[in-house]
Amino acid sequence: MLLPGTQLLHRPLRCIRAVGRQPSRSLMNLRELVSALNDFASLSLAESWDNVGLLVEPSPPHTVNTLFLTNDLTEEVMEEAVQKKADLILSYHPPIFTPLKRVTWKTWKERLVVRALEHRIGIYSPHTAYDAIPHGVNNWLTKGLGACTSVPLHPSAAPSYPAEGTHRVEFCTNTEHLDTVLSKIKDIQEISCLTTLPARVEGEEQTRVSLNCSQKALLEVVALLSHNSLLYHKTEILLLQKPPLPHTGMGRLCTLSEPVSLSDIIERIKSHLKLPYIRLAMGMGKTLESPVKKAALCAGSGSSVLKGMEADLYLTGEMSHHDVLDAVANGISVILCEHSNTERGFLSELRDMLSIHLQNKINIIVSEKDRDPLQVA
Repeated sequence: MLLPGTQLLHRPLRCIRAVGRQPSRSLMNLRELVSALNDFASLSLAESWDNVGLLVEPSPPHTVNTLFLTNDLTEEVMEEAVQKKADLILSYHPPIFTPLKRVTWKTWKERLVVRALEHRIGIYSPHTAYDAIPHGVNNWLTKGLGACTSVPLHPSAAPSYPAEGTHRVEFCTNTEHLDTVLSKIKDIQEISCLTTLPARVEGEEQTRVSLNCSQKALLEVVALLSHNSLLYHKTEILLLQKPPLPHTGMGRLCTLSEPVSLSDIIERIKSHLKLPYIRLAMGMGKTLESPVKKAALCAGSGSSVLKGMEADLYLTGEMSHHDVLDAVANGISVILCEHSNTERGFLSELRDMLSIHLQNKINIIVSEKDRDPLQVA
């Protein structure tokens, strides 16, 4: 009951938001996102024959709210991406590999490009760059072996030389010729790190000259030094190597913390890859109880990467018939799991890593339709 003179005030109700509200995701510009993806795995690590990076780009500006991950971009997977309103598809395998001479509705790869552009969906592929990085596909595959240490089978080199130039030239000269030689060398383009140090050669005081130069400049330096036979015959030319990047490269050589029987390794791999079966070629003289201490592995197609490697076991998706025969003859057992089965499971781990790398700015989802095309009938 209201007291006399009291009035009711009619005001609209207001919702009080809960204190612990969910953070909203922001959009990312496509070029900003591509730059961040390139920082996650430098495309310079990809094999020279590969086709990596942004393959399809809608007209700018293009913003990305949903990043869609798949191992293979098939037409079925593309329709899934459309239905889930993806703005960028990250396809581990590049759907465009051999050059397209036209973009029509005739072939399935052309139709992928048409559908992507119709729905303003970009396509990005990292492929072998993800094979090489320390936190990539091959590293994920090693986890199927159990506790082990691993090193790349073919280490990646740094993108640049530790110093300018591709070659180092060193020679000794006496004081009589020093100033003339140095004057002419300084006129050559693409010369760097030119230093002189006192040296004693066959009891005579001389000066040791050292310089770095490009391949082009090397020809000019050699031509200059060849005018003086004494200089020319005392010249050393070193090819500078790009330093290897730690823990980075193709394939992995894994040393298990303790030897494990081949049968136990098979079960571990099946569990890690969530497969009911694998294909096995037993090494000559080996049995299912033979111990495995070293395993060489390569996600996908491993023939060229594994060839000639010393190990108890080769693990990959597929190998040529004759490469399997070679391995078996050398006492190396081979486990084949089909090409994409050795890669696809990495996508869940990739989703979590990219969420952190991109600071949860966008939605990241993994395809549910993506699968290996081969089945056991």
